[in-house]
Amino acid sequence: MPNIPPISDDEENELYEHHAFRVVAGQQPLRIDKYLMNFIENATRNKIQAAAKDGSIFVNDVPVKSNYKVKPNDYITVKFEHPPHENLLIAEDIPIDIVYEDDDLLVVNKPAGMVVHPGHGNYSGTLINGLIFHFENLPNNSSERPGLVHRIDKDTSGLLVVAKTEQAMAHLSNQFAKKTSEREYVALVWGNIKEDEGTIEGNIGRHPKNRLQNTVFLEDEEEKGKPAITHFKVLERLGYVTLVSCKLETGRTHQIRVHMKHIGHTLFNDERYGGERILKGTTFTKYKQFVENCFKILPRQALHAKTLGFVHPTTGEFMKFESEIPEDIAQCLEKWRHYAKHAND
Repeated sequence: MPNIPPISDDEENELYEHHAFRVVAGQQPLRIDKYLMNFIENATRNKIQAAAKDGSIFVNDVPVKSNYKVKPNDYITVKFEHPPHENLLIAEDIPIDIVYEDDDLLVVNKPAGMVVHPGHGNYSGTLINGLIFHFENLPNNSSERPGLVHRIDKDTSGLLVVAKTEQAMAHLSNQFAKKTSEREYVALVWGNIKEDEGTIEGNIGRHPKNRLQNTVFLEDEEEKGKPAITHFKVLERLGYVTLVSCKLETGRTHQIRVHMKHIGHTLFNDERYGGERILKGTTFTKYKQFVENCFKILPRQALHAKTLGFVHPTTGEFMKFESEIPEDIAQCLEKWRHYAKHAND
């Protein structure tokens, strides 16, 4: 087998045309089409099988069919027939909820369901598509993404700051890098957290068996992840779920989702991390129906970027913005409050 170096996270994030994976040592035999569905976001099984049929899936440099069973240390490469082009940004007249704007920056309240920037499987309808329609000459960040200082997940709602000038981009990016910005999220999580507040520390990196997830690496394996610190505080206890405030010291991908799962309190209805299952509660059919109704009201992870604070790049003033909890989370909370109240009757 050729001695192929592992792909770094940064390189892999740009591999929209080609995908490459090294199978971990403990992997059980599994059809390659099923295996790749855990590694390539938004790629359907049909699309993967079509790529195999075209001879575009290789294991150790040899083309394989979709029924090939992966083995430990296999090196897999995939090439899709019609590669998307992330850098072909198209301006789209998308409404943007602007909380604040001046000559240097704007603060946006992003709705759940909107992708922040184009990426694999999402090349239109993103926040950036809307930004470049409404604003000309936005500065690029280090990843060539116009105006973007930071990001939040597609199904997370809440506040983002966008730079309108090169100077603002440099100044704001520096604050996020040096951890001087203030970011507070509210999250509804499964289970009754014992402590009223606490700090979660654990390096976060890509999950070895499911590349669409991140996970915590500790002790001997901590070099596989990047340092991450989350401070949490209980806001409301609702029996089988808890409403918490989370303040970030670092900004790793899926940080709150990964850290809360790590301490045994997965976010409510977080499908990617298993929160769409009933993780706490009774076995009664009535309770199951209640939770499923909550999932219908809140069809996403219960996470909202509520507070954003930073020093203005020109005036030097510390600015702080608050965003109300959106209607879907608010309605879900009301149902849990009602349930918790009557459960104790």
